[in-house]
Amino acid sequence: MALLEARNLKKSYVEKRRLIAAVQDVSLSIAIGEVLAFLGANGAGKTTTIKMIAGLIRPDEGWVRIADRDPHRQPQALRLVGAVLEGNRNVYWRLTPEENLEYFGVLRGLSPTVARQRGRDLLERFNLMSKRRTIVQSLSRGMQQKLAIAVALVHQPKLLLLDEPTLGLDVEATQDVKRLVREVAQEGCAILLTTHQLAIAEELSDRVAIINSGEIIAEASTTELIQQFSGSTYRVELEVPLDVDRMHKLERLGISAQTGQPIVVSDVTTLYQVLDILKPLPLLQVQKDQATLTDIFLTMTRKQNGHD
Repeated sequence: MALLEARNLKKSYVEKRRLIAAVQDVSLSIAIGEVLAFLGANGAGKTTTIKMIAGLIRPDEGWVRIADRDPHRQPQALRLVGAVLEGNRNVYWRLTPEENLEYFGVLRGLSPTVARQRGRDLLERFNLMSKRRTIVQSLSRGMQQKLAIAVALVHQPKLLLLDEPTLGLDVEATQDVKRLVREVAQEGCAILLTTHQLAIAEELSDRVAIINSGEIIAEASTTELIQQFSGSTYRVELEVPLDVDRMHKLERLGISAQTGQPIVVSDVTTLYQVLDILKPLPLLQVQKDQATLTDIFLTMTRKQNGHD
């Protein structure tokens, strides 16, 4: 079931007396428990689309529904949304984590008692209880980001908008945030994730939508998209030099092999024959020629922009 549906969104701005089409025709949907990675270069239309979804700006054409409610006409729809927007202060730095959680909980319609209890639950879950009375500006960047996500979740939204949630974090904090995103999705929250860190998008997302010049140029499950762009060849690397006898056997299979170079195999059937020949030599790795989300994004946007 789709928790978020956006259809045929269009938005233009006047800039220096010229009409600029920021979003030309964007349609998106996200199901309960799904993570959609919404990818695009700066200026591609991501931010304008997110603002239309969040009810911050009205589309010129098209519509948005969050659990069948229109965020532009039914303000209660926005109670179903939590957001962590990069470049914006998502929490008050001169308050403590528990004060932030209570304040934003009440702001979003909770009673002070419920807001305090949910705040304590989130502080426990996010490993922030020991810092609950520390002024936010004194916390590490990773703790501030975890708190921002906790604040976005305090009213138990059904849709979570995450803009660059791991930007500027160290390795440990990044792992914490990724774990939390997975957990929140598994608990039934629909998540719209935007990031320029495409390896993280690949790791976390169920589906990918790529926007370029205000239009969606690709939308598919992450796995299907990667398979579509991946080849069928394999590279076999050995820990030891290849002997002459095995080289000749590989050549009879039509495979050119040189000492110190990876052995390139064109299909999986031949791969098993190659492995039989190499047995029992120690292998360094067997790797399939698989595209990454970064490869796919660059290929598609360059093609769309006429840079083949």
